[in-house]
Amino acid sequence: MVSLPRLSSVELPDWPFDLKATLNSGQVFHWHEWEGGMAGLIGEEPVYLRQTGPRELLCTAGREQLARQYLGLDHDLSAITADFPAEDSHLARAISWCAGLRLIRQPRWECLATFITSSLKQVSHIRRISLTLRERFGCPVRAMGLPLQHAYPSAEAIAAAGESALRECGLGYRAAFLHRAATEIADGRLDLESIAALPDDAALSALCSLHGVGEKIASCALLFAWDRHGVFPIDVWIERVLRDLYFPRRRKLSARQIRDFAWKHFGSQRGYAQQFLFHWARMTGCGARLTQR
Repeated sequence: MVSLPRLSSVELPDWPFDLKATLNSGQVFHWHEWEGGMAGLIGEEPVYLRQTGPRELLCTAGREQLARQYLGLDHDLSAITADFPAEDSHLARAISWCAGLRLIRQPRWECLATFITSSLKQVSHIRRISLTLRERFGCPVRAMGLPLQHAYPSAEAIAAAGESALRECGLGYRAAFLHRAATEIADGRLDLESIAALPDDAALSALCSLHGVGEKIASCALLFAWDRHGVFPIDVWIERVLRDLYFPRRRKLSARQIRDFAWKHFGSQRGYAQQFLFHWARMTGCGARLTQR
């Protein structure tokens, strides 16, 4: 019997919350099922989480506020969903299926680097790459009652590792992208913290200045690490969802037309709409019958 760390209760808001759906929704890739709950790292802090009911979450004592912030428990889902188009039955169905989903606030470099490695990969592959990078280049983190874990390697550690070593982690051509982006950040050519002060368009442009970072990767980073709910990441998978659900008879729409539709249709909280639709489609096979991110 594993002796877990001392736990404290975190009160959950009235709106539904689903811990496992949130951690397994294609936003983060390093959490482990452990002793009836989930073990993982928030930055370099080891945390154990277990949901015991619709209104209670158990958390490693002393990490309560860190967990609240990370899990987006302060997001007002009543107001967010009220901003969505009332006539959208597809989105309403997705929300009903996974109403407990939250957007996670991730460490910025960790999130950006993870999505640089994610292009055209299944979630299981992204997880394998993420864990391999952590084990080979990240610092080990030990905590009583939890499995040995490794922090995500810093930009400096990735830059020092070199492209060849990154290729050995299964990154393929993405190794060059990750290595060059890490080198640019380690050299001070872009300060990730300064992006917080920029409006969305300028923040997107700043991230896209990094080697190997396009609009989709930058949008994912802004949504999942900078709390920018107005961005709407579109990759081939979510584009298929939008085409299948909203334009089933119009096959000649351009990617730009799809993007313009998403921006106008889903409103200022479009980032949450994207995550609800993606998670619902991936887990149920609805819409584009996705099995990948």
